[in-house]
Amino acid sequence: MGTTRQDRPQEGRRGTAERRRRELLEAAERVVLRDGPGASMNAIAAEAGITKPILYRHFGDKGGLYRALAVRHTDALVDSLRTALDEPTDRRERVEAALDTYLAAIEARPQVYRFLMHPAEESGGERGFDVGQHSAPLLRRLGEELATVIAERVDAGSAAEERARVWGHGIVGMMHAAGDWWLGERPCPREQLVGHLADLLWGALATADDREGGPGF
Repeated sequence: MGTTRQDRPQEGRRGTAERRRRELLEAAERVVLRDGPGASMNAIAAEAGITKPILYRHFGDKGGLYRALAVRHTDALVDSLRTALDEPTDRRERVEAALDTYLAAIEARPQVYRFLMHPAEESGGERGFDVGQHSAPLLRRLGEELATVIAERVDAGSAAEERARVWGHGIVGMMHAAGDWWLGERPCPREQLVGHLADLLWGALATADDREGGPGF
């Protein structure tokens, strides 16, 4: 059945609402890039040229805005990771490309990363929210996406689905923890960190010799 005349205004309103929501998210990103984790709903509303109640009408509260930004950035990151893992190179090069893609993303927009992973308590009467409540689903989604990629491309033997999910979530946890530490301290260049993490995934810990005089590991 074709679209009726009655359906068209509704579709137009939906398109307008989606466009407006996208514009508000772009305004929120500009504030986050400027203010980092402490970006407030007041500042975002001012950047968008609206009042805070209108911003709440679109997202509910800061948690709703956070989730919308998280979905926006997770979608882009997942697409980039899949592209890296689909490159026609050997497995280690593809894994290194995926690690570098994640680290390059947080390095390029550290304020956005910190807003998503380390949101600050709000000042001026706005209530803060629990970072774990919001960041954990983001990391879980990345873990499930990577598990799917592993299951599609690697013969993991018996209990393959279970192993792919363990590996996917384990690798995401490693990337997140190592990337968070690296972004704060910058102890080495990004390409060097990528190499170290790839070495760990390739069993360097299992094949490394114990230090002389130590208890072993």
